[in-house]
Amino acid sequence: MIAIIDYKMGNLRSVENALRRLGADFCVTADAAVIRSADKVLLPGVGHCGEAMQNLRDAGLIPVLRQLRQPVLGICVGLQVLCRDSEEGDTECIGIFDSHVKRFTPTPVLKIPHMGWNTLENTEKKIFDGIRSGESVYYVHSYYPTLCPDTIATTTHGVMFSAALKYEQFHGTQFHPEKSGDVGERILQNFLKL
Repeated sequence: MIAIIDYKMGNLRSVENALRRLGADFCVTADAAVIRSADKVLLPGVGHCGEAMQNLRDAGLIPVLRQLRQPVLGICVGLQVLCRDSEEGDTECIGIFDSHVKRFTPTPVLKIPHMGWNTLENTEKKIFDGIRSGESVYYVHSYYPTLCPDTIATTTHGVMFSAALKYEQFHGTQFHPEKSGDVGERILQNFLKL
């Protein structure tokens, strides 16, 4: 069973729909015991990183996340809270990934937020099995995780950043696989096979 963590940061419906299309058995929960006993854990999120961290703190889920040993996938803000820190609200994050979350620097030609389709490059690891460099995925974000030793895919939007991160059993995508068509579906399938 897959636990989708509900910490009041939205985007649950599209993640549920994507898992339903894949025929996955899942539940949406903030119950620590259910999360600990799940085969896999998804941490989706849309919104402000500081608010996300506060919601996780209020729900008592930060120590739970740190102790998980099954495969975990953070999506968008769910990835960002797993990083060291974020410029958004000067937020200290959980610190699983050795990355800092920074705000894109706007320019006359660089639209912020970074919204729409962009290509994945330098893909590696099992989560990208069957995905070629140059495939497109869907983004909606104004903050990005910096490149670090945990980077397993990159994208460029003014600056090259971590499109995906992996440390031990923790995975994260800055893009939304649940909104990324066939490529995103394949990534979710690969995660479910871990």
